Amino acid sequence: MARFLLVAALLGILVSCKNPSPGNAEVSAPEPKIQTSDWTYLFDGTSLKGWRGYGMDSLPPGWTIKDSTLTFDTQLGLEQDYQGGKDIIYGAEEFANFELYLEWKLPQGGNSGIFYHVKEGYEGPPVVSPEYQLIDDKNYADIHDLTAYNSQFGAEHPEQLQDWQKTGADYAMHTADESQKILHPVGEWNSSKIVFTPEKVEHWLNGKKLLEFEPWSKDWHAKKNSGKWDNAPDYGKYKTGYIALQDHASPIWFKNIKIRKL
Repeated sequence: MARFLLVAALLGILVSCKNPSPGNAEVSAPEPKIQTSDWTYLFDGTSLKGWRGYGMDSLPPGWTIKDSTLTFDTQLGLEQDYQGGKDIIYGAEEFANFELYLEWKLPQGGNSGIFYHVKEGYEGPPVVSPEYQLIDDKNYADIHDLTAYNSQFGAEHPEQLQDWQKTGADYAMHTADESQKILHPVGEWNSSKIVFTPEKVEHWLNGKKLLEFEPWSKDWHAKKNSGKWDNAPDYGKYKTGYIALQDHASPIWFKNIKIRKL
């Protein structure tokens, strides 16, 4: 009997240790720490801090905040005393490897683009920086005459928007997979994502991956030297730089522009 009582007492002590009373705070498991987001907002709908014109100290006329969106207002952009380009950069920080996300919409016939690894000192971002193309795929060629421009690149049907000019393309380099493209009609919001690493670049549109390629590879150099950029020696060579948005003389709206370093 004494042995039974001893075993029962030891079991009671073990149960007590495994199930401490609410008052035993010193043995309670700590609450898990909340992980903070590693995304940085380049535009959150309230401020244009960090943004300026390419090669400028301030924003060119036309770029403003309306209804919590970063927009290019063509009427404001028609100031007669302004001379210079209207592409803008987030000039507060340069980025190397990153994931960039933003939302955008265009009007009928609209055209714009997203640049990365932008360096200043050139005539503009296109000659030095890769571009994620934004354009009205459906209506652009019906509104704008592309024949003369596209003829110089040997297009079979120069009057049509070429695959390398369509939304989601790595402009004049890599075309988007049309079977994966979900492009919302003009006036409706789309989301785009660019993922850049030295091993692989990805373009996403509305949750679908449209293309991927290896930057600075043999294939990349072959494309660069045989098309639009063969006379642009510094195109795509930089491994870090600014994020930029293109003015292409049409209204454009952006929101929720954010980036995280990889």
